[in-house]
Amino acid sequence: MKKILRVILILLLVIIVAVGALLGWLTITEFKSETGPVTATHRSTSEGEVRSEYLTILSFNTGYAALSRNEDFFMDGGSGVRPAERQLVEDNLAGILAILQREDADINLLQEVDTDSSRSFGIDEAACYADGLDRDSAFALNYSCPYVPYPLPTTIGKVNSGLLTLSKIQIDRADRLALPCPFSWPVRIANLKRCLLVTLYDIEGTDKKLAVINLHLEAYDNGEGKRAQTEMLCAVLRSYYEEYGWYVIAGGDFNQSFPGCVEAYPIQDTEKWTPGILTGEALPEGFHFVYSADHATCRLLDAPYQEGKTQLYVIDGFIVSDNMTVQSVEVLDEGFAYSDHNPVVLRVSLDG
Repeated sequence: MKKILRVILILLLVIIVAVGALLGWLTITEFKSETGPVTATHRSTSEGEVRSEYLTILSFNTGYAALSRNEDFFMDGGSGVRPAERQLVEDNLAGILAILQREDADINLLQEVDTDSSRSFGIDEAACYADGLDRDSAFALNYSCPYVPYPLPTTIGKVNSGLLTLSKIQIDRADRLALPCPFSWPVRIANLKRCLLVTLYDIEGTDKKLAVINLHLEAYDNGEGKRAQTEMLCAVLRSYYEEYGWYVIAGGDFNQSFPGCVEAYPIQDTEKWTPGILTGEALPEGFHFVYSADHATCRLLDAPYQEGKTQLYVIDGFIVSDNMTVQSVEVLDEGFAYSDHNPVVLRVSLDG
């Protein structure tokens, strides 16, 4: 009996030391979320300035090209952690790129784009999209960890992922603005460090600029993170609009339902993941939400997609300043073929 107890104690000690070493390593290597400029890559094909006629902006959470219609995800109540085969990621990448090429938007705002992650077999998805469209590009990391140690026994592993903005129009400047992180140590060290990716564009015939904000707000928090990040987003919107008089568009995955959209897509099971709720009162003066509930923009990943059964949401859309006229907004119903999100396309024109 004493020998058995001794073996058990030794095993426990080994486990404790191993866990401590892992936490120490992840703490030392933790990605530090910072605010600052990011490199914009220019292409010879890009146009020099924004013109006042129609401007088309497409937002698409690409699900790191691994969350297509037959996949599920453990954080939403499913069992999936990583796709089984590299071919699935390559097929989804090709499908997403085909949509982007077909729509030919002036500016693409993409979220959950991996550059070197175990879950997407190390494929540089940002380069695939930028090269495939031949556009100016800017990329901002919001998830970087050498090893995400959950869930057991299969783990997420290495992750390098972020926001990618692709543009036909030359990017004058790109900035990463760090958002508040709602998680404390040790959860924080292997979690996302959310940010805004701001790209600025010159406008023909004026000294004003167009500011376009690519965003992906908190998902798996208690709601405080979403609120804090939304408040910071609104402060950024206000500064660009009130202090500089710029034209401002924010677009992406808010992980919050737009006004009236819960009624359009009622929550079936409150025990599973549910989005926050956006309200118009949260917006600064001079801005309004632009979205469509004609089709859902996101699905729950508790199981493979089943039309008419899977929980749906409208959490992807835009915030637009009132010095622009919205011509249309449309959710492209792709049937969640290549991602757990559908793309949303905004068409605007600049006033005055």
